[in-house]
Amino acid sequence: MGCIQIISKEGIDINVLFLSLLDFDSLDERNIYTDLLRTFNKNGHNLYVISPVERHKNQPTRIIENGNVSILKLRIGNTQKTNIIEKGISTLTLENLVKSGIKKYYSNIKFDLVLYSTPPITFANVIEYVKKRDNAKSYLLLKDIFPQNAVDIGMLTKTGLKSILYKFFKKKEEKLYCLSDFIGCMSQANIDYLIKNNTGIDKSKLHINPNSFEVQDIKFDEEKKEEIYNKYSIPKDVTTFLYGGNLGKPQDIPFIINCLKYNLDKEDRYFVICGNGTEYGKLKCFVEKYNPKNVRLLDWVPRAEYEDFIKYFDVGLIFLDHRFTIPNFPSRLLSYMQSKMPILACTDKNTDIGKVITENNFGWWCESNDETLFTQKVDEAIKSDLSLLGENAFSYLSKHYTVDLSYQKILNCFLKENI
Repeated sequence: MGCIQIISKEGIDINVLFLSLLDFDSLDERNIYTDLLRTFNKNGHNLYVISPVERHKNQPTRIIENGNVSILKLRIGNTQKTNIIEKGISTLTLENLVKSGIKKYYSNIKFDLVLYSTPPITFANVIEYVKKRDNAKSYLLLKDIFPQNAVDIGMLTKTGLKSILYKFFKKKEEKLYCLSDFIGCMSQANIDYLIKNNTGIDKSKLHINPNSFEVQDIKFDEEKKEEIYNKYSIPKDVTTFLYGGNLGKPQDIPFIINCLKYNLDKEDRYFVICGNGTEYGKLKCFVEKYNPKNVRLLDWVPRAEYEDFIKYFDVGLIFLDHRFTIPNFPSRLLSYMQSKMPILACTDKNTDIGKVITENNFGWWCESNDETLFTQKVDEAIKSDLSLLGENAFSYLSKHYTVDLSYQKILNCFLKENI
């Protein structure tokens, strides 16, 4: 299914347009998208990136150029950390702003490939315009399945007033899938879900192309670990569990709080929760009320410091609301694996992230509605050879989740259609 044939072609020159909501000024920054774009750049392709900057930052639209990389910093409305009305208006106007930006700044560029991810799903008209104008091929990196994920956790409904928004976004989703010549899915569960729930989708355009990383064999420094543990008052003689990432509705914060409550009196484990989001306040209230001796809540760690910070914990945690019917596959998994950490994933039954973790012996899984089972998995982790499991995690990352593999899959699809 999809682009499985390996095709090579020396010296190919491709103009790639990458659409994103991620705000970055340089490909030197580290995330799953800049890592992938650096690989395109390394292979000599011409990159044109649209990376919007929200209005609250008070920056004008501008272009940042570096060699064969052009980043259009397009000024848009506020979509993050704002009220729902402003976010809604900004989301609805985004598509026209991006389309106008392409017309104004890239009118003389003929794009060969349009690369984009979900979220958002609101680039459909932009992709349609570029495909028609330049006869470009289009590739979707499917990172999220919206609007169904919002329905699963009650943010949208299929009936009633909220159904108006659901139906609007559902049509956008269907159009996006139709316009995409290729769809890279994060796992087999994603492919199965799309086929089951989108009867008109062309199965031949689907293939697995998961979240990927520029893998580095990082070095560990015991003195640095001691410095970090001292700074944040983390005990050194217990097993440490780290959750780093978004703290919003998808993570089901009430469940996380219940898990922490079940472990309040246990002195052989310590939980560090590092992140921010719409539900952060609930965790803060819990910590202030119970003053747990084995929990540390951090709302922010500088990005550069976090990359050091994450290296020195024993087990990485993943939380997803048990109500999800879509198969999520969070990208924070890669950061844990990079740091040679085994992983305890608490998720819904529909994602296959737990299957990948357990079958390849680098962690544990339980459904995210059972605090007792979570505690049992923590007990198992404390008794396990964490070093061995961490090495297994890094080995699996190096074989399956590298940007070189992801790049090759995208290029194969493009070349297959253009030979």
